[in-house]
Amino acid sequence: MPNKDFKPYTLDMSPVIFGTSGLGNLFVALHDDVKQEIVKECIAHTQGKLIFDSAGKYGAGLALESLGKCLKALNVDPEDVIISNKLGWVRTELKTPEPTFEPGVWRDLKYDAEQHISYDGIIECFEQGNELLNGYIPQMVSVHDPDEYLAKATSANEDEKLYNDILEAYRALETLKQEGKAQAIGVGAKDWRSIARVYEDVDLDWVMIANSMTIKNHPKPLLDFMKKLENDGVQIINSAVFHSGYLIGGDYFDYKLIDANAPQHKTLTKWRDDFFKLCAKFNIKPAEACVQFALMAPGVKSIALSTTNPKRVKDNIAMAEVSVPKAFWKEMINHELIDRNCLEYTNIL
Repeated sequence: MPNKDFKPYTLDMSPVIFGTSGLGNLFVALHDDVKQEIVKECIAHTQGKLIFDSAGKYGAGLALESLGKCLKALNVDPEDVIISNKLGWVRTELKTPEPTFEPGVWRDLKYDAEQHISYDGIIECFEQGNELLNGYIPQMVSVHDPDEYLAKATSANEDEKLYNDILEAYRALETLKQEGKAQAIGVGAKDWRSIARVYEDVDLDWVMIANSMTIKNHPKPLLDFMKKLENDGVQIINSAVFHSGYLIGGDYFDYKLIDANAPQHKTLTKWRDDFFKLCAKFNIKPAEACVQFALMAPGVKSIALSTTNPKRVKDNIAMAEVSVPKAFWKEMINHELIDRNCLEYTNIL
């Protein structure tokens, strides 16, 4: 970390925080009444502090807008909710039949979104997000998808330029924190290596790792990095632990449609089939196994879970308290569905 005297801001995190991609019409367009019922259920069943994770990218701002409307309609005091807004995408005019930023996964959107990562861009994202939230101000702020931004680079020089944009974005976040407009600065990314790169230059209070530390994927270098974050006092939120729902029966893996009959997907399909068989043998829901494994990773304080079904909210929260027998984990290892290297980092056995 750049500042040896820096002490991360500690947030009172519940075991489960609520992702809002579904409020942005990810994979399915929800009626406003359904969205409000989802938020109502989150409020009714949450254990500890009520925390929602959102982003301008989710539905081109629709998730933020829907969350703000629902909280207002349910008369939630802004002091009683923590909102995380991952910044870097701004709502723009929709000029094509469907949005350009992630075609094929968002439904019935009226706007598009563009990535604006710079000092001014992040301030723009923050201010637009606050307008969409309808009076609710995010306490947690971060740069969203720095990995995708860096992936645009076609040369080392361009990579350095793009990375400098990210550092400027964090300078903006630091300004917001110093001015008292935000409490905690973090980062959210699918490629954890971009998080590690940012961490070399930026004082972070929290980190959100998505699609990376799961029962399916848990590389040792990532576990080493998470252990370092834990030792440094940086809180970790583990997100997308179902790989876009694929590990619990969905058709998408990391937002990509999977064809079980395609040769390139055979290995992935077999892993899930074997995983489901073991879960059935031990009478464990696949989602419960995914959540429990993800919670046992070093430094993880919360799991971010989202749903498009209000009736699942209570069960999502309860999954954080489920006890999975050690015999299940032993068989997962024996069947090579879990890497033995993870044993030194977790207490599954």
